[in-house]
Amino acid sequence: MRKLGISIYPEKSTIEEIFAYLKQMRDIGASRIFSCLLSVNKPADEIKKDFTQIHTYAKELGYEIILDVNPNVFRDLGISYTDLRFFHDIHADGIRMDGGFTGFEEATMTYNPYGLKVEINMSTNTHTIDTIMDFKPNRYQLCACHNFYPHDHSGLDLDFFVETSKKFRSYGLTTAAFIGTLQKGAFGPWPTTDGLVTLEMHRHLPIDVQLKHLVALDSVDDIIIANCYPSKEEVEALKKVRLDVVNFHVELEDNIPEVEKKIVLEELHCYRGDVNPCYIRSSQSRVKYRGHQFDVFNAPNKIRRGDILIDSSLYGSYAGELQIALTDMDNDGRTNVVGHIREDEQFILDCLQPWQRFVFTN
Repeated sequence: MRKLGISIYPEKSTIEEIFAYLKQMRDIGASRIFSCLLSVNKPADEIKKDFTQIHTYAKELGYEIILDVNPNVFRDLGISYTDLRFFHDIHADGIRMDGGFTGFEEATMTYNPYGLKVEINMSTNTHTIDTIMDFKPNRYQLCACHNFYPHDHSGLDLDFFVETSKKFRSYGLTTAAFIGTLQKGAFGPWPTTDGLVTLEMHRHLPIDVQLKHLVALDSVDDIIIANCYPSKEEVEALKKVRLDVVNFHVELEDNIPEVEKKIVLEELHCYRGDVNPCYIRSSQSRVKYRGHQFDVFNAPNKIRRGDILIDSSLYGSYAGELQIALTDMDNDGRTNVVGHIREDEQFILDCLQPWQRFVFTN
């Protein structure tokens, strides 16, 4: 099951702020935490005290906790790859290797007696994961996560993201990537705060649109908010996004009849497999409502990309079928425009695949 995650940075927040955020986000379904040891400059005993207090409360709420580390953290804290007790003692569920060892060490760590997961950095298209797999890890304790990028224009290209994600998922690993709040003053672990996203194209998009895009791409499993803290409005928008299907926000026509409204908002839609360049077709509504009279109530001469369409009874057996326009086209008067996909979400239509399910919210 896909998870929504959040990030916390104890060195930059009070305990009270972190606890409130953990509770707020757990209430909307968040269930995993990314926390960073790379940016913490404290002795091991202080880290243990601070992180244990936070993690204890997070575990009470049901969170899974992954700590970002690298070989330098191991060295500075006196930790060996053969003994991961330190991470167990502070109630972590796993460690993310932002920078790695040789592959043998990562494979060995997956057999730790504490059941800690070992998460591999996905954002470099190298043979690191192949080498780790050559050393026969416990793949049930191995997972992977992309980087986030705080510097403007430094995030991943979409095609590169999809390609590298496929490589890791081909091994059956659980994968993750980051999205970011646009809230003014939001921060991550580093001084630069130009946003905090995996994909560069997401940097200036609303956070719920970023989430919807990653769900639609289906290139990673878990999706983590990288910076702190999203606004109340952003949290409310995130709350409406389903993680199991593609989501679109729809602006309905004011005079839409009740049945057409139910078709849009209450049906689970499915992109038909016989793809065409003009629109995405969802046909089950014409079966469910066969015999219903679908009158013409809003049939403008021009259909625009992003319009949501339902055929009238003038179309015979097609009456009640829902479509999403992929391009501008003429309307001969038999098809109703019942709503419109939010403009900044229309690019998501381009990554929808045949047989993917989708829903509309408003």
